[in-house]
This record gives sequence, structure tokens and C-alpha cells, in this order.
Amino acid sequence: MANLNGFNASDVDPNFQLGVVPAGTYVAVITDSEMKPNSKGTGHLLYLTFQIVEGEYAGRKVWTRLNLDHPNPTAMEISKKELSAICRAVGVLEPKDSVDLHDIPLVITARVEQRKNADKKPVEGEFDNKITAYEKKTLSPAQPAQAPTDAKPWLRK
Repeated sequence: MANLNGFNASDVDPNFQLGVVPAGTYVAVITDSEMKPNSKGTGHLLYLTFQIVEGEYAGRKVWTRLNLDHPNPTAMEISKKELSAICRAVGVLEPKDSVDLHDIPLVITARVEQRKNADKKPVEGEFDNKITAYEKKTLSPAQPAQAPTDAKPWLRK
């Protein structure tokens, strides 16, 4: 049992939505990263969680995984190129740990694709987001640079 400390649902907007975000570009930050073994136990995947921090979909999350340790050299090369794009977008060219990439705004481009099962067959009516590009977030002319603070970059005003 969990004490909910007097929670009143009538005080909170029930607009809770899961699922994919529409195809488009979003300002996001990496909020979590973890290296896990792949399903066959033959390598490792770097799982990255991106949280959208601006616009209508702020707070929503999109994920990617990179085959950084895999018996297929082509799979590793593709993933290393994707990691290079992420590093360049956040301005950290030589990360020592995946946490070095966290909390730095970048622009991601996401598309929507049909979810596939473990046998690579489409799952009827289910969709996922796929990140297809990473870019450096630039300041618009009307957006002055902010003085550094200890706050997360997307929380700075």
C-alpha cells in the first residue's frame, strides 16, 4: 500500500498521453543513459533517453539504442557514427562517460515507424519514434545567451 498524502485528482489536469510524438524536430536533452547486453548476449547497447524540453511535447521522451559493442562491424560503425553526431550536437567531442552528454540541449529529428517484434515483423497498430538526425541547438537572434547557472539548461530563464 502507498500513502498518497491527500492527492485530489480534481486538482490535476488528467491530460496524460503516451505513445509516439509526431514526426518533426524537437529541442531535447539526454536525461538517462545505460549500457545493457543485447538480447543474444553477444554485445552491448547504449540506451539513451531524450526528453523534449520545448514546445507542445515538452516532457515527452524518445529513446534510441546504439550497438557500440557488437559482432557485426557494420552495426558498430553505424552506431559510432550516430554517437559522433550526438557528441557534435551537444559539443562534447571526447566524452569519458555517457553522463557527459546529459542535460545539454540539442535538436533531434524524429520520425514515426511501425513497431517490429523480435522477429523483425511489423506489429499491427503499434508505432515507435526513430531519431534520424541530431543537430546543435543554436540561439535565435531574439534569444540572448544566458549566464551560467547550476540549473538544468532547459530550466534556465
